[in-house]
Amino acid sequence: MTTTAPPTPSTAPAAVAPAAPTADAAVALRPVPSGEARITGGFWHERQDANRRQAIRTGYEKLETAGNLQNLRIAAGTATGEVRGPIFMDSDVYKWLEAAGWEYGREPDEEVLGWIREITDVVAAAQAEDGYLDSVQQVRGNGARYVDLPWSHEHYCAGHLFQAAVAIHRTTGETGLLDVAVKLADHLVATFGPGRTEEVDGHPVVEMGLVELYRETGNRAYLDLAQWFVDARGHGIIEQHGKEPTYFSDRVPVREATTVEGHSVRAVYLTAGAADVAAETGDAELLAALTRQWEGMTSTKTYVTGGIGARWDFEQFGDHYELGPDRAYAESCAAIGSVQWSWRMLLATGETRYADLVERTLYNAFLPGVSLAGTEYFYVNPLQMRAGAHTDEERSAAHGRRPWFDCACCPPNIMRTLSSLDAYLATTSGDGVQLHQFATGTVHADAAGGVELAVSTDYPWDGTVRVEVRGAGEGEWELALRVPGWAEGATATVAGEDVVATAGEYLRVRRTWAAGDVVELVLPMGVRVVEADPRVDAVRGAVAVERGPLVYCLEQPDLPADLVADDVRVRVAELRGARAEHRPDLLGGVSVLQLPVHRALGAASGPLYRPAADEAPEQAAPETVEVPAIPYYAWANREIGPMRVWLPRA
Repeated sequence: MTTTAPPTPSTAPAAVAPAAPTADAAVALRPVPSGEARITGGFWHERQDANRRQAIRTGYEKLETAGNLQNLRIAAGTATGEVRGPIFMDSDVYKWLEAAGWEYGREPDEEVLGWIREITDVVAAAQAEDGYLDSVQQVRGNGARYVDLPWSHEHYCAGHLFQAAVAIHRTTGETGLLDVAVKLADHLVATFGPGRTEEVDGHPVVEMGLVELYRETGNRAYLDLAQWFVDARGHGIIEQHGKEPTYFSDRVPVREATTVEGHSVRAVYLTAGAADVAAETGDAELLAALTRQWEGMTSTKTYVTGGIGARWDFEQFGDHYELGPDRAYAESCAAIGSVQWSWRMLLATGETRYADLVERTLYNAFLPGVSLAGTEYFYVNPLQMRAGAHTDEERSAAHGRRPWFDCACCPPNIMRTLSSLDAYLATTSGDGVQLHQFATGTVHADAAGGVELAVSTDYPWDGTVRVEVRGAGEGEWELALRVPGWAEGATATVAGEDVVATAGEYLRVRRTWAAGDVVELVLPMGVRVVEADPRVDAVRGAVAVERGPLVYCLEQPDLPADLVADDVRVRVAELRGARAEHRPDLLGGVSVLQLPVHRALGAASGPLYRPAADEAPEQAAPETVEVPAIPYYAWANREIGPMRVWLPRA
């Protein structure tokens, strides 16, 4: 089959964002582009700065030393030797390119642009004449194509290439990588789909990539193929290859599924791509199915941190309520996929619950995956580490964060997320402007003839968010600020007058604005003590401590020498009165919670199993010790040792 050449990329300004719905997309909200929504100070600016100064540069070096770039050179015939690493090595290159593209868009840097151009040339040289591109398969597979698509990741690599190409085109205007992407996408359109090769890749992401390439080029064939890939799952294609379908999100059709299952990253990349398809096709049935799956995930398969994936075996979701803390997998890439999915659901529906999960996941499931320095990474993110934990393999958190992995999917994924984080702050609609995540910065939106906002906050340490209108637009329009679901008791003022702020909803203020008007939202920052549904057997009888958007943990360096984190017990009433203290000298500056805790009675003695005693009236607790709890994201930046999020009751 032959295809016509795609149209020239649209000259209309596309949103400089990872997900930029077209003008005809069925969405409630549209992202304010990176550059127009800009983080300029505070918590997330510090993380982005470390990503820019350190991670992007070390990532470029790692792609060379790990063999990713050399693989492409061998495929191009400009170098000789054996390719190295997993079959999906090219995807790390593309994720890094995407990170570099968004970073260049945040602040132009000729060195970064030079690296983008250099690696683009390497990628382009490796591409086959008909558009096919996958360096490991081209060399190690002796040119064979798509012979083991459930495991070969050929479409997966293509999807990340498409996302990188779009990012670089949107931020630099250069078309070098976009030309490669279009050529490969045309090859896929000519090869796959109804009446052609009816196969799906074992690892979704091509769906998101194809939709974004459609948004950038206007070529409907890319959207149609993405839709076909979404609808083809769950009909036995992968099972025909002798593979177990659950792992590949191929057991149940997407439109019929009620929850997520299998490999956690695969599952949420698929649902994110399906959300893109639903938006661009106006498919309400598909969106309803995704809503059911999101609700199934968040009600039974999500950690208190927002992390997902309970099983080390095959990096999978577990059964309902299977959320053990010490063997939590909670892969960093899965957190990123969850954010991508929730963000697309937010755009589609405008519902605050999706932005709430984005916040929880960013602070407590994504951010723990990278060190404060920005250059070392966790692959998995357990919620507990026991004393004497053994470093049995590379992914184990007992190793501490590592500068790279043999399977290095997480580091460049973290880089691209931090580089594009500005695009998750704000949206516009026909009503006005919505602020979803809180960070010091500026927002320039095209709503109401042009709106400019200045946001100042010391979030997440302080709950005050101040929004000043600097460009008032024309006529009446609505400014909406998310009031997190945890923020019972939030208060707000508009131009000095009190207004009602309800937790779990948007604070919506519609008026004719004037330059200098200020909206101030004050979120309560008291200590919250939470417990899990009793069906989460692994933490029954334990509680977790939160403040603001952050989940806290106890880490061994903060405990007395004779008290191990494994042996801590707590009483809920005592925890609720815990004091918060900001420590600028600790872990890059954190607010710690001074928690009253108790030693477990007989923790270090007695047989492993012993006769059960009858329930007795509550007894006096043993000696109280006050210890600091730190934000969970900051653990393992001093040493590796015992840590726990869930604290057993005394």
